[in-house]
Amino acid sequence: MKYFTIAEFVRSETADRSGIDNKLPKELLPNVQALITNVLDPLREAYGKPVTVTSGYRCKALNKAVGGSSTSQHMVGQAADVTAGSRKENKRLFYLIQELGLDFDQEIWEKGNSEGPDWVHVSYQEGNNRKQVLLL
Repeated sequence: MKYFTIAEFVRSETADRSGIDNKLPKELLPNVQALITNVLDPLREAYGKPVTVTSGYRCKALNKAVGGSSTSQHMVGQAADVTAGSRKENKRLFYLIQELGLDFDQEIWEKGNSEGPDWVHVSYQEGNNRKQVLLL
């Protein structure tokens, strides 16, 4: 884990405002480490500039508070929403993940417009990645 920390993955303004304890359970740490090692660190290395995790691990209460899917990979530490600070740069991240041939489960162009997504959702699960690309 070269560029990202566990603290980034549990930080949430919604959790802070709502008094939700979003502590990562120890048994989910390997999932977060695998996502960082296999997708996020190589992405950041190739991109050459900071990439910010806007949403990483979400406990069940936080996931519900933000309107996440009941089957969200965020709840098991296998997903992160990332941004490079603008739709244009997020578009670069979105396509760079594919160009690098990173082993991801899902990559989602979240909201935004043709200029780029508001953020990029990317997930990873050990040994079972679908390479599913979605535009929402």
